[in-house]
Amino acid sequence: MNCSVAIIGAGIGGLSAALSLLQDGFDVHVFEQAREINEVGAGIQISPNASRILHRLGLRDESAIQAVKPLALHQRRWDDGCTLRSTPLGAAFERACGSPYYQAHRADLVNALLSRLPPERLHLDHRLADLADHGNRVVVHFANDRSIAVDALVGADGIHSAVRRSVFGEAAPQFTGCVAYRGLVDAHRLASLQLPLESQIWMGPGKHFVHYFVRNSTLVNFVAIVERETWTCESWTEPGSLSEVLAAFEGWHPQVRSILEAVDQVFIWGLFEHSPMTHWSAGRVTLLGDACHAMLPFLAQGAAQAIEDGASLAGCLAMTGREDIPGALRRYESLRLPRTSRVQAASKENKTRFHLPDGALQRQRDAQIQDAATDWFLKAIGWIYEHDAGALPLGNR
Repeated sequence: MNCSVAIIGAGIGGLSAALSLLQDGFDVHVFEQAREINEVGAGIQISPNASRILHRLGLRDESAIQAVKPLALHQRRWDDGCTLRSTPLGAAFERACGSPYYQAHRADLVNALLSRLPPERLHLDHRLADLADHGNRVVVHFANDRSIAVDALVGADGIHSAVRRSVFGEAAPQFTGCVAYRGLVDAHRLASLQLPLESQIWMGPGKHFVHYFVRNSTLVNFVAIVERETWTCESWTEPGSLSEVLAAFEGWHPQVRSILEAVDQVFIWGLFEHSPMTHWSAGRVTLLGDACHAMLPFLAQGAAQAIEDGASLAGCLAMTGREDIPGALRRYESLRLPRTSRVQAASKENKTRFHLPDGALQRQRDAQIQDAATDWFLKAIGWIYEHDAGALPLGNR
């Protein structure tokens, strides 16, 4: 009998983990509390460390996710638009990293993953009620009165993970002092700007602005990050105020203002994170993605790290099968926890780096970015992009 695995949560991390496990012959099922999967309208950047895994899962053709291959990552100053650095992301970059860089709509990626998952392996309207690890099996009870028993359980249920809470106790995520306004604009509305096919990051005092094309270049996705002392809303995402975000970016470059002025609807996220965990595997239960390493989005690595988790988890379980599942989950944790903690820390560092007030430190940052001799981009994050979480034999990297 094949080893049975239940995944709680049908987000990008849970779905990609399920596909990785299916490829390795596991009897895997995904349980989602929602009655239907409605991914929020937002963009996602798929760096090479994630795209190489997606390719192995059958999503090698970017048309499968209607993705865009940006030509460059363009870092600019907030007021005058001065270019600090434009790093090519084309063919040479793809050869250097071993896989392409994509930009996509989150819903398109989720739908592409769903298309690869046999329908009978996805179970909607299954809210986790409780779980118990009996040593040889994990018994899971859902709020709809269904119960299952499996060899291994994976919590891929996000920053407010019920699996994490059941196994490791309460640990409320912490507000990071930033909110994100996000939205999509029809590219035709911005035709006069003649936006190049690149991801642009505008850095300014206390905030930054990111925009890039998605969905076959028909939409422009933007993220406007603003520092704020508190977050009091019950929901972590909600409709935002256009006038509020325009006021926050008063005085910024006309291109930034033009994008915001073309928006019909904006959503606001409070950005939360968990401190790195000491452990995220216990017996036959483990976690992946935001359930165990929720991080700031300032390296665009939240979903990418979750995709990596799934590939590494599948590899570790494949090495042992049913013979030593707890050992496989400990190995998975030992491989992934140091790396994701490092990515979390680097993402947090970028909050400071992107938001420096104009002055001596800002000028020092700008000079460092502009110094081509330092090859800042690949030195700074090459260790992220070149990593292959699914490579065997597995080892600490």
